[in-house]
Amino acid sequence: MKPYSIDLRQKIVDTYLEDKISQRELATRFKVALSFVQKILKQYRETGNIAPKVREEQTPPKLNEQQLKILEEIVEANNDATLAEIRISLEQKTGVLIGRSTVDRMLKKIGITVKKKHCTLRKKKLKEFRS
Repeated sequence: MKPYSIDLRQKIVDTYLEDKISQRELATRFKVALSFVQKILKQYRETGNIAPKVREEQTPPKLNEQQLKILEEIVEANNDATLAEIRISLEQKTGVLIGRSTVDRMLKKIGITVKKKHCTLRKKKLKEFRS
């Protein structure tokens, strides 16, 4: 989500300082969340700055390049494996334990999608059986 513009932030702070209205009224007037008004006013009081905060440090990736290659090899060797099975194979080969959702994100990162259609296959077989 994009941060609110500095222009809007400045209007909120200026209105609060000039009109002395409540934070709830500010939120209603500018059609923003009350928590945003509280956050921007607190930031202004503490730092004198109203610019959006920039996230300085991102969390490092769970797998390095070598481990991503191993993950790709695991999937190529057993392309019908579930995320849980891939996760276990990855742990056995690299010693790195990650969650299933992380396995899914890492596969998407390297351009591999895992999609199984168990439910639709069962329905199709059931229709064929009934026919």
